[in-house]
Amino acid sequence: MRIVAGDWRGRNLVAPKGEATRPTADRTRETLFSMLASRLGGFEGLSVVDLFAGSGALGLEALSRGAAFCLFVEHDKDAVKAIRHNIAALEAQDRSAVQAGSVLSLGPARQAHELILLDPPYHTGAGAVALDRLARLGWIAPATWVALETASDESLSVRDFTIAAERKVGRAKLWLLRRTA
Repeated sequence: MRIVAGDWRGRNLVAPKGEATRPTADRTRETLFSMLASRLGGFEGLSVVDLFAGSGALGLEALSRGAAFCLFVEHDKDAVKAIRHNIAALEAQDRSAVQAGSVLSLGPARQAHELILLDPPYHTGAGAVALDRLARLGWIAPATWVALETASDESLSVRDFTIAAERKVGRAKLWLLRRTA
């Protein structure tokens, strides 16, 4: 697993040990960031949240492409170790924070973020549950872009969100969402 583009292009990332996480494939990440770039225009200066972060590859990809800050949220202790290792290896400590704990235990946001990345376990519905909660707690504003990865055979039903794009990539399906005003 490696960073696809940006300042850290080609740098390797470690994945957590065990079967508790499923890292997003490089090809899927490349497709996702291409979809996002066409809508955002770029990642420079963005405030990003990487939820169900696993190795942190999604958030680190955003940082590599110019995001100003990324909060990584992950509950698996081996995944948290991998995220911290990857942040240190890329010397990104000053542009990131790691919160060890469940996405569903997040409290009210200090501010909405510009990009929310979610890669929950497949076939659990955790992404839709997290979106509903985070929208109510101020993490997601109408201007926020939300990227959600599900299994390719999953459908998505989230209230108060509009599906801006949907694309299958291998075993994954990528969804880009906006909160309805």
